[in-house]
Amino acid sequence: MSDVWTTGDHYEPYVGRWSRLVALDFLDWLDIAPGQLWVDVGCGTGALTSAILDRCEPSEVVGVDPSVGFVSWASAHIIDPRARFVLADAGHLPAVTADVVVSGLVLNFVPGPQAALAGMCAVAPSGTIAAYVWDYLGGMEMMRHFWDAAAAIDPAAAELDEGARFPLCHPDALRDLWLGSGLDQVEVRAIDVPTVFRDVDDYWTPFLGGVGVAPAYAASLDEHRREQLRDRLVAALPIESDGTIRLTARAWAVKGTSPG
Repeated sequence: MSDVWTTGDHYEPYVGRWSRLVALDFLDWLDIAPGQLWVDVGCGTGALTSAILDRCEPSEVVGVDPSVGFVSWASAHIIDPRARFVLADAGHLPAVTADVVVSGLVLNFVPGPQAALAGMCAVAPSGTIAAYVWDYLGGMEMMRHFWDAAAAIDPAAAELDEGARFPLCHPDALRDLWLGSGLDQVEVRAIDVPTVFRDVDDYWTPFLGGVGVAPAYAASLDEHRREQLRDRLVAALPIESDGTIRLTARAWAVKGTSPG
């Protein structure tokens, strides 16, 4: 099953809304001076781009993504003269000289993250290079619950679990990648944000959109198997008396300075 990332309308209620919370903490941690040129690699629907515009007073933000659906969605929803969006992948970044290159929730899905990081460094030869990824091993609780329930009724689902598939969702792996690419002043930290769902439907419905690994898996099931999965989740989720589900999402963030 391929990793499907295409449409903004489905991505936003799935993880886009939680990525926006992580982005704010991430940018405060970077503490970049105003007036800088930023490149957002794998910008998706523009969660991180929007936060940069709101928080960091950039001179320009160039959002880059290989998905036509995401670039179209971001272009239509982020109307700011300082922002532009380019259809390209991490290996073919725009010919700009940036002060800051960032990437939110993308490096796990890039074939050859070392090559992607080299491209990021080339765009900002003396700048800040930073990224964050979900902690799929356990800290991204909405997905951990999903895959644990899926594997309980379908052992083959364990092969799709991002926690097993993506080694970069560990702080040591991120640190090693940055240091191995020759970056200086490398730091890694956890960013935890609350993910509060109104009710079971608010949690479950985004998994039916088909955008992302878990939703693609859910879409591959017949109606009976999907209902089995939903019932298993309802039994396992910490549903409070008012119906809300209070979980936490953890991302691992890394930053460093390109030596030029």
